[in-house]
Amino acid sequence: MKAESYAERLESRGVKPTSTRLLVFRALAEHHHALSLRELDDELDTVDRSTIFRTLTLLLANHLIHAIEDGTGVAKYEACEGHDDCSLDDQHTHFFCIHCQRTFCFHTIHIPPIELPDGFQMQGVNYLVKGLCPDCALKL
Repeated sequence: MKAESYAERLESRGVKPTSTRLLVFRALAEHHHALSLRELDDELDTVDRSTIFRTLTLLLANHLIHAIEDGTGVAKYEACEGHDDCSLDDQHTHFFCIHCQRTFCFHTIHIPPIELPDGFQMQGVNYLVKGLCPDCALKL
């Protein structure tokens, strides 16, 4: 995705595309795995951690990114694929490598429909597979 496209995505959700917001959003959009706040802080060494956190909060609130709970106790983030809100229909399977601790997004493996009992309303779902990624599987 081009830099103009990142700015357009932010603007389409009512978010002013400042340089910091563009840096954080670009970093999330261009990685093939979800990133933690610490990983973003390491990568974006010109931006302080609290600013990155505030930016993540803003991007989450405007449905440009979503957070993943992979069982490590540390939230990881990734950019939403579509130009609309991250919705339950857009959610996909995640894979957590128990060796390298990275969380991968399988955008083409959608979460199967879940029928809840009457009265329950789903707000989100986390479908996580744990194992070894191809790199780690070759090393072990």
